[in-house]
Amino acid sequence: MYAIIESGGKQYRVSQGDRIKVEKLSLQEGEKIELTPVLIKKENGEIQFHKGKVIAEVVKHGKGKKLIVFKFRAKKNYKRWRGHRQPFTELLVKEIKED
Repeated sequence: MYAIIESGGKQYRVSQGDRIKVEKLSLQEGEKIELTPVLIKKENGEIQFHKGKVIAEVVKHGKGKKLIVFKFRAKKNYKRWRGHRQPFTELLVKEIKED
């Protein structure tokens, strides 16, 4: 069984026991969160829309890999390097419940 959830403006396909990295959430490690709405849920070949919720637990917070932002203007002696590390929250999916 899997479900498609939405968090931080992005959609994720999750199953029970999965670990996913979502946009940073303001929760402490070990706290539980209910992710709703469940956009699609599939079980035994049957698809249900907008039913249920996903229970997940916060495992850790961190930062992703460094991305380099490089700006350059030809013939103007203009070069700028900037780095960015996107913060994330790692979640462990405990269960998928129906309404």
